[in-house]
Amino acid sequence: MTREQFRPTDHPNDHFLLTTVVGSYPKPKWLHRARDLLEDNSSDFDEENFAEAKDDASRLITNEHERSGLDVVVDGEMRRNEMVEYFAHRIDGYQFNGPVKVWGHNYFDKPSVVDEVSYGEEWLVSEYEYTSEVAVRPVKVPITGPYTLASWSFNEVYEDDADLAYELADLVNEEIEALVEAGTRYIQIDEPALATTPDDHAIVGECLRRIVEDIPDDVRLGLHVCYGDYSRIYPEILDYPVHEFDIELCNGDYEQLDVFKEPTFTKDLAVGVVDIHAREVETVDDIKNNIKKALEIVPPERLTVSPDCGLKLLPREAAYGKMENMVTAAREIEAELDAGEIDVEPAAVQADD
Repeated sequence: MTREQFRPTDHPNDHFLLTTVVGSYPKPKWLHRARDLLEDNSSDFDEENFAEAKDDASRLITNEHERSGLDVVVDGEMRRNEMVEYFAHRIDGYQFNGPVKVWGHNYFDKPSVVDEVSYGEEWLVSEYEYTSEVAVRPVKVPITGPYTLASWSFNEVYEDDADLAYELADLVNEEIEALVEAGTRYIQIDEPALATTPDDHAIVGECLRRIVEDIPDDVRLGLHVCYGDYSRIYPEILDYPVHEFDIELCNGDYEQLDVFKEPTFTKDLAVGVVDIHAREVETVDDIKNNIKKALEIVPPERLTVSPDCGLKLLPREAAYGKMENMVTAAREIEAELDAGEIDVEPAAVQADD
């Protein structure tokens, strides 16, 4: 199975619950200050200085993730400002016209597609190369999926968002091929828009087929979906060509857990066991109870433990506390599984390797 390559050689238990994070993480305050200095015309702080600041932040957060005990780390997306905007700036055919209010006092610099999209500069290869150089643990690369890139943009060129999404999927495939060549073995495709729009699961399925074309079998592919009604996309998503589905359930108090029980869940599952909307750090026991809920869907050998979504909106101390307690809870559940203290129903169907 693709997940076994991420088991640490010194793992203390026979059972293995893969632990990771979804992607974003609180940026150090000085990194925000560095960006302000870069945009200040009266400052001599230039792009070279800012690049050094981003390198330092990436190293710091990667090491922080490793210190928490995570099996697979990311750099907290220290080089990214937002999950669509970051990529739109690097895709030819996009244009920005100013921020759009999305909720409350939050604004999103929503881009417009004003010409046919094409692959310009690389998106994430240099980020991965730097992170993997400073990391001891394996590195996962999150990448915003084409359906969300299309849905969260103004489309002024293509007949509909589906056509735009398919074109973007080809570009995502090109970037992932470059990431694989650079050494990446764990890629997470983020599609938060998937469960919010009825009947578009077929569009995402076609996008994924384009994305995974010619990607080696030993590269682990995950799909992260948050928000929305999962009954809109299940069980159809079981046909998607990915190894793992990463879903947000903790924030909704696992009300949608039963959606994934019938029919049988046949893929690997990454389940959010800490709430990224709450500043309070869950206790180890609370997280263990959440992990046990996930074991109602899949057996331990197909379970990944993670936060609901990115942690970037939390205070950094709270984000770290959630990661640290999450890892402790996973290791304690593994030990209890080893001792036969937790009963788990055998999987009816094994996931694809």
